[in-house]
Amino acid sequence: MAFWLASKRQGQDSDFIQRFDPRFWTVNFPRPMMASIVTTGADSLRVDLEFHNEGELAGLIWESEDTLDHPLLGYDTNRDYAHTVLHFRWRSGGVIALDAVNGPTLTIEGRDAAGTPRSWYVRLWNYASGTPEDAQISLPFSSLQSGFVLPGEAVHPADIDRMFISCVPPAFVQGSDQPLPARADGWVELSAIRCEGEHAVLPIGDVMLPEHGERIATAYDDSFNQTPERLLRSIIGLGYRDRLVHYVGMSHFFRLERDVDDLLVDQTGNLCTPANRWHEAFFAACKQARINPIVSLSYELFAEHCPLDWQQQDRQGNYARTGWVPPSALLSPASAPAMAYLQSVAARFVALQETAALPVLFQIGEPWWWIIPATASICLYDTSMRALILAEFGSLPLVDDMTASFNFRQKQVLDLAGTVLANSTAALGQAVRDAASGPAEILLLAFTPTILDPAMPEARRANLPVEWAFPAFDRLQLEDYDWLTGGADGLRRAAYTFVDQRLGYPLDRQDYLSGFVLLAEDAARFWPIIDAGLEEARERGVAQRYVWALPQVARDGYTRLPFQEDDTMQAYDDVLYPLALGRDAGVSPEFSTTIAVTASGHERRSSLWSDARLSFDVGPGIRSEKELGTLIAFFRARRGAARAFRLSDPFDFSSNAMTGTPGPLDQTIATGDGLAARFPLIKSYGANSPGGFDEPQIRRITRPRAETVRVAVDGAEVTGWSLQAGGVLMFDEAPPQGAAITAGFLFDVSVRFAEDRLDVTSANYAAGEAPSVPLIEVREAV
Repeated sequence: MAFWLASKRQGQDSDFIQRFDPRFWTVNFPRPMMASIVTTGADSLRVDLEFHNEGELAGLIWESEDTLDHPLLGYDTNRDYAHTVLHFRWRSGGVIALDAVNGPTLTIEGRDAAGTPRSWYVRLWNYASGTPEDAQISLPFSSLQSGFVLPGEAVHPADIDRMFISCVPPAFVQGSDQPLPARADGWVELSAIRCEGEHAVLPIGDVMLPEHGERIATAYDDSFNQTPERLLRSIIGLGYRDRLVHYVGMSHFFRLERDVDDLLVDQTGNLCTPANRWHEAFFAACKQARINPIVSLSYELFAEHCPLDWQQQDRQGNYARTGWVPPSALLSPASAPAMAYLQSVAARFVALQETAALPVLFQIGEPWWWIIPATASICLYDTSMRALILAEFGSLPLVDDMTASFNFRQKQVLDLAGTVLANSTAALGQAVRDAASGPAEILLLAFTPTILDPAMPEARRANLPVEWAFPAFDRLQLEDYDWLTGGADGLRRAAYTFVDQRLGYPLDRQDYLSGFVLLAEDAARFWPIIDAGLEEARERGVAQRYVWALPQVARDGYTRLPFQEDDTMQAYDDVLYPLALGRDAGVSPEFSTTIAVTASGHERRSSLWSDARLSFDVGPGIRSEKELGTLIAFFRARRGAARAFRLSDPFDFSSNAMTGTPGPLDQTIATGDGLAARFPLIKSYGANSPGGFDEPQIRRITRPRAETVRVAVDGAEVTGWSLQAGGVLMFDEAPPQGAAITAGFLFDVSVRFAEDRLDVTSANYAAGEAPSVPLIEVREAV
């Protein structure tokens, strides 16, 4: 599939927005408070806030540089606000008012006229007219002054990075982490937002990529700080349609309640007001865009706010913790209160979907018994699960290191864990159906690199229970990004086969999630692999494919284009040139080298091609008028130079030397790493040349004769492989680490006629003059 990683606009469509467009403001805040931002009109926005501690402060932020949007959709950077004026109406409640000490302040971060980094603090009340909670504010940046009272220090407006308006609770104490007497709810609205002056508008990317058939994944934990309208603008502009997976997250959606000295999730499943308001706006925007979001809820919660008796524990009492910082905890499927909580949360999201007149689509995201990576210890021994094990077996059999071998009773414990997990997912799915006023579609997401880790072969008993078999769920979704980006082709293919056999979901009931790229520095390496994973899923017949996730897509500029297939004329005809090449046929290998001669007469040479391109003249091989007729018919069938075809090079067609009989040890094509199972066929030239030359020229073999291919691993011929398009070996199981993979084969060359015209006359042919029929090798995409 065609894609590229865009770093900036290069001639793509653009438009203009008013500076301070409400869609592009963001909000940020410290934990444990909660906040979100939504647009309420073309020139208005609203921020909802929940405060828990005295020193919490939320910032309503405008960035001069757009670091959140895809490069083809972002607004241009302009740090100059000189002679710019921002007007808006301010309304607020539940926060310190405009006229009070610590009231809303515009913090401006940038540099002064000398280029020294500076911050200025502009009290909004100094530029307001009206009441402390309902005022008209005008900010003329060229005459702004910082300080509590005027006159103050002048702001330098020509080099500003960002600015934010602070919002704090009425009982605010700067720097304090003491809890408030009770949760404080607040809100701020900016309306009639208007910018005028010299820098009142900004260019912005305005691409609208055609629909390409892929879908996108989002997460509230990644996007709570943005407006839903901004997210949907990106999704539509980048060509994603139909459905999206929306993970509600594990850290920002819940309501928090004080429990003595701790803040824990509201066990009734209430959402915090900011999350509720944001999702109302998000689902409404999805409805308008004709995109159906799949609400995804996992068995994972921010550890700091998760009751301890809900959490999974291993045999030694260690709590299940993910590797995120700060960590999240895994909920025990055996804990009735924890599962009741998830069911209540799910019901609330169903209500939000139905309020927006959306279909109820619900994903149970990666439910599993956690296995601690450092110890391989499975977390089956929380209080609730211990009680179930004791009731079933009368004792607590030790199930600890999942890489160990287990006896019959230990396997029974794992099977029981699988049943408990399956029962919990069934109950969650039923809770969604019960909450829906109409039909509901339930999807299950499974992460195969963990649940089918070959180092832990019994983990599947607990984490891929047979009770999940079709039709337990409406759709099965699989993701395998660790294996995908790690090149574990054999494990991926084996997992598909195993899951099909164990759970039996038809291919039209399966989805695939491809991604993600955690670190920006891995973008160039991982996105081609992720894109190839999407293409592979398409070729397997998986109709619904999702890219995980939108923040990485935007950060790295991943740009997907539609799949195109020419049904009227194939670029390649898999047929062999029909005539034998005589001794007089010409073959010319060609490289491309640039040679620069320095002033001293020395040469500097640069080889532009890693492999030679061949040219042939097959005209001298024509030996009769009958063969001449065959040539003309073949030329016409290929439409001249339009279609490529196979040609057997009479001088080089074997892996054994040039023309020998192939054997399985002829060519070393790779060394196994224990993960990769996919290896292209190659032929090396010059590896054993005199003088110890150790940098052979490598040739990709894309057109082997399938019936001649023989393969060996560490010198022993093997059969557990298949030959895929493009001359690629696919092993049923990945060859072991360090194993030499060798192959032998006969092969053809992909060529085309060099010209669209074939000059042949009977007079010249009768006079013994051989026609010239030039062919050129075609480079094939690999």
